[in-house]
Amino acid sequence: MPTIALHARQHLALTPRLQQAVRLLQLSSLDFQQELREALDTNPFLEYVPPPAESGDGEPASVAGQAAASEPGATGTEAEGESGPADYPADSSDAVLPGMARETRYRDSSDSFGPEPADWLCAPPSLREHLHDALRFLPLDAFDREAAHIVVDALDDDGYLRQDLADLARLEGADGLLDEARLRVALRVVQTLDRPGLAARSLSECLALQLDALPGDTPQRDLAREIVLHHLEPLARREHGELQRRLGCDAQTLKAACALVRGLDPRPGNHYGRADDGYIVPDVIVRQVRNRWVVTVNPAVEPRARIHRLYVDLLARSDHARRSPLAQQLQEARWLIRNAHKRCETIQRVGECIVARQKAFFQYGEIALRPLLLRDIADELGMHESTVSRATGNKYMATPRGIFEFRRFFPRELETRTGGTCSAAAVRALIREFVDAEDPREPLSDVALAATLGQQGVKVARRTVTKYRQMMKVPAAELRRQR
Repeated sequence: MPTIALHARQHLALTPRLQQAVRLLQLSSLDFQQELREALDTNPFLEYVPPPAESGDGEPASVAGQAAASEPGATGTEAEGESGPADYPADSSDAVLPGMARETRYRDSSDSFGPEPADWLCAPPSLREHLHDALRFLPLDAFDREAAHIVVDALDDDGYLRQDLADLARLEGADGLLDEARLRVALRVVQTLDRPGLAARSLSECLALQLDALPGDTPQRDLAREIVLHHLEPLARREHGELQRRLGCDAQTLKAACALVRGLDPRPGNHYGRADDGYIVPDVIVRQVRNRWVVTVNPAVEPRARIHRLYVDLLARSDHARRSPLAQQLQEARWLIRNAHKRCETIQRVGECIVARQKAFFQYGEIALRPLLLRDIADELGMHESTVSRATGNKYMATPRGIFEFRRFFPRELETRTGGTCSAAAVRALIREFVDAEDPREPLSDVALAATLGQQGVKVARRTVTKYRQMMKVPAAELRRQR
């Protein structure tokens, strides 16, 4: 029998301003510039501020923040939810703030917001855009759909999900509604959206998904699946005799299975358009000034927009200004400018904290990288961990040693025999040094590399050495041997 009942529950709600702050923080520098360009094109209360070299009166771009707070004729539409130029409220935006990265080339950009010829080109949809569109046609509830979108956003350009589901749930599930089990279901959904092998968490899983998509009567499909799941390393070393012994098959059958494996695609995401245009514009610049490392926001990515004072005055003099649709656009313009400057401030603070924690890297290189967690930066800055995640995703740092993604400075921790710790990045640097110094006629195997690391006091398993070697794209010992 139908009944009517009242239930009280609490949930986190984001105001439009906080939603905009979250979105701007997780954008890359190029996407952020595009966002400002679109706002300048559509909002009459925004005007472009040229850089000092272009400006006739030499007014710096930083005046945009002050202009937003001091223009005359402000209407009452901005009062709600305003707290001055800057803070993400600790009880809401800091509880929902993560991001993600991509590999590109550097461009020293001081472009204005004028149109460029490349802007007229229609780029093919990226992998993430294609999968987001595909999700629209699936009958999913709101939570499963949101979980699937989060998984899609976490994919890298090769189509892999490199981030652990537990970490993804911890960063994204601030309200407790998004847990690891729901993300695991969403992962299976994403893996069936398009090309087989997408959203795999490892090379073995990627190849196995492609084999599963083949017809059941494909010759040697089951044997090929056994190879990709458990025997990829002997296959890469071309140890066919060892593979025959492990699999219990004859040479002809093994040859057919290996041919099937080699016909698979290890990077299924490369069949889609790239979301980026092949450039990196660093968000911050690190310089050494009098034995101090100084972090500054790249002038090329500073928000060059301000409130158009004349239009604000005209709106203030008009009748029914507060009820005019233009009043909403003025409010949105103020929000955009303040959130844009808050974005730069947050990224700079995170960059300064990273440089302070990893100062040895800038003096000695990657071998001096220390273990670091997002939580360490969040605790030091008084932010939520997810805020730091968004402030480091898709963000780059220009340093005297090169341009690095913020996430490069967060290597995981490994134990040493003396009871101390070292970073995974430092271990990879050591492996690279050992390989570069080895005898080409007697290259070091992964077992020998693990033993050599042990002599240096670093406890690393052979399979860990293999993983790091593959990450650095260093061939196996047999393939490095020079006869």
